[in-house]
Amino acid sequence: MATGFFFGILFCTFVLKIKMNMALQKGNKKEQGFGAAPVFFTAIATILGAILFLRFGFAVGTLGFWGVILIIILGHMVTIPTALAISELATNKRVEGGGEYFIISRSFGLNIGATIGFALFLSQAISMAFYVIAFTESFEFFFNWVQSSFDILLPRQVISVPLMLLLSLLIILRGAKLGVKALYFVVGLLGISLVLFFAGQTGYVTTSGVSVAEEPLRNMDQFFFVFAIVFPAFTGMTAGVGLSGDLRKPSRSIPLGTIGASLIGMIVYVFVIYKLASSASPEDLVNNQLVMGQIAIGGAIIIPLGLAASTLSSAIGSAMIAPRTLQALAGDKSFPVKWINRFLSLSRKKDSEPQNASIIACSIAMLFVLMGNINAVAEIISMFFLVTYGSLNLISFLNHFGSSPSYRPSFKSKWYLSLIGFLISIWVMFKINTPYALSAYLIMIAIYLTINYYHKNRKGMEAIFTNSIFQMSRNLQVYLQKNRKSRTNNEWRPSAICISENSFERHTAFNFLNWISYKYGFGTYIHLIKGYYSRQSYLQSKHEMQRLLRQFDSVDNHVYLDTIISPSYSAAIVNAIQVPGIAGMENNMVIFEFDKENPTNLQHIVDNFALVNSGEFDICIVGSSRKPISFHGDIHLWIHSDYEKNANLMILLGFIILGHSDWKKSSIKIFEICKPDSLAVNKEKMANLIQTGRLEITRKNIEIIMERPEISKKELINKKSADAGLTLIGFAKDTLKHKEAELFTGYDELGTVIFVHAHGPMEIE
Repeated sequence: MATGFFFGILFCTFVLKIKMNMALQKGNKKEQGFGAAPVFFTAIATILGAILFLRFGFAVGTLGFWGVILIIILGHMVTIPTALAISELATNKRVEGGGEYFIISRSFGLNIGATIGFALFLSQAISMAFYVIAFTESFEFFFNWVQSSFDILLPRQVISVPLMLLLSLLIILRGAKLGVKALYFVVGLLGISLVLFFAGQTGYVTTSGVSVAEEPLRNMDQFFFVFAIVFPAFTGMTAGVGLSGDLRKPSRSIPLGTIGASLIGMIVYVFVIYKLASSASPEDLVNNQLVMGQIAIGGAIIIPLGLAASTLSSAIGSAMIAPRTLQALAGDKSFPVKWINRFLSLSRKKDSEPQNASIIACSIAMLFVLMGNINAVAEIISMFFLVTYGSLNLISFLNHFGSSPSYRPSFKSKWYLSLIGFLISIWVMFKINTPYALSAYLIMIAIYLTINYYHKNRKGMEAIFTNSIFQMSRNLQVYLQKNRKSRTNNEWRPSAICISENSFERHTAFNFLNWISYKYGFGTYIHLIKGYYSRQSYLQSKHEMQRLLRQFDSVDNHVYLDTIISPSYSAAIVNAIQVPGIAGMENNMVIFEFDKENPTNLQHIVDNFALVNSGEFDICIVGSSRKPISFHGDIHLWIHSDYEKNANLMILLGFIILGHSDWKKSSIKIFEICKPDSLAVNKEKMANLIQTGRLEITRKNIEIIMERPEISKKELINKKSADAGLTLIGFAKDTLKHKEAELFTGYDELGTVIFVHAHGPMEIE
């Protein structure tokens, strides 16, 4: 059955080869470029590569049949979601040269894309070396013969270095088309060797009497050690994606080739480990890396040939795609030196081959061939491939979660598969080799910092995350609205809105809003443009919005900025206070602002107080002073015993403001003015409030002051708070009715003052 299955695969291979040749012939008359076949063959040749021939026997001998099945399941929990994700991304927009790099860079931005792209290129270039080194294992008989006949232990580089030179010349001089033609030949040879392997018989099952299905798990403490050895076999499924720039229709060829290779590769793996487990003892499997040669028909010849074919085809695949990734990186000016970008981005005129990039890729591969350590090279490859796979899955997940209307792939995966693929990719990196994983991340951080230093103005990551943030914000706002009834006054936090037409003259109101939004609250700052809504006023609002963003870009801004066009101040207030806050909760505080030295708009604030108060808002009126704020000074709170409902709001605001980094060297000082007969009671009440409220205010910073008819409240505040960094003063609605604008004037000795009115009582818990 297994033999017939693989003859079927071989037949399909030749059919695809014929179709591909026909497509290439038609391409001269119609469209140029490859179809799905090279994507499939490049991937399947890498999947069924060196690890399959050299390491699967060791894996089965160490863990047993079911142990390796678990490895295949875990490995494909990374690769299958990645294959689906990259197929999905490839069918959303045109994928140009660079394959995985192009997809990542156009989603995460050129700087982060280039960082991952360099890791991807290195893994592809090093893969060439890995497969060339593995190719030399097929000549084990030759090395053994030389050692036994002449007592000479030849280094593997005797074969690997000339082969690497030959491969380099093939790719540099002839390019991908010759590589694809050679690929068909070696894939055919690979298929024949597998068929003969499955057709071979050893009689092991008959003599041992052991059923593969009943084999127990063994040596599971070595599971991830074996996984690390085997995992590079799974990394080949995206090998063909690197040909994206040479494909006629990437949106069709990439899904067909990638998913087809992934699924067929997984099926082949299961058959191979079953055949190994049923054909050789655990001891033979562990100790003989070419144990497949003892099982296959004519195995002494065909398995080394199959190994040579698989490693050579994988090396050819890597040699075709690595230069294209490097060329795409250079085309995006990812290198800090201009002439390097120009040199590497050039293509050969006659066939558009990335000849210069091929020279660099092959040179890097040669360095690792000279190293000759196949296991070390395999783990390095795995780290960088896993970073790439994780990134592709994350992009797919974020696109699903963001639900952008422009994301309309014709092939669709599932968001949870992409999320699983992303999480397992990161987890597996650290399970394979934690030092290598950390080193890979450190290398990538260094690359990113370098690229970001030379390309500070290149952004792009925001788009994919912005859509996700929009969706998250929407869902949270809907959730908060549905559960608003469950919130109590004990859960109060400021959700403030400020409306000002003096945004470019004075920043005090914005600063106050930013202080309370820094850690505990939420703030929306609206710049008022007076006039009627028209095309002209709309363009003005867009221009002034950009001015606002630039103006506050240099500060640690936690405030949402916006503009409003309105013919009057009152109309703007009415419209603004009805809009929900940025946090999804209704605004509970309105902030006004006036210039203490020139209070021209103060009367407008007074006139609109009743309008805002009718909406049950707490109200803060900022009296901006030209006297600079001293952040080393204390925050003074002036409380009157007749207006107790203001006290708790002022204390909470003082505590919230103090949480901002600007005020880290400051402290709160409370002054309470009371009648002589309530002095002792108020002292005790204030002390209990501070203690039960767990506020960082000491008793020495609380001063209870008796009312004295010979000195006015304003005189007292001017005297006591002249050196305060910020002063908060409570006021009552009834007092405002009688004194109007005069209530907020006369504090000439003070700097900036915040006048506070609480709409209702508030508890400090």
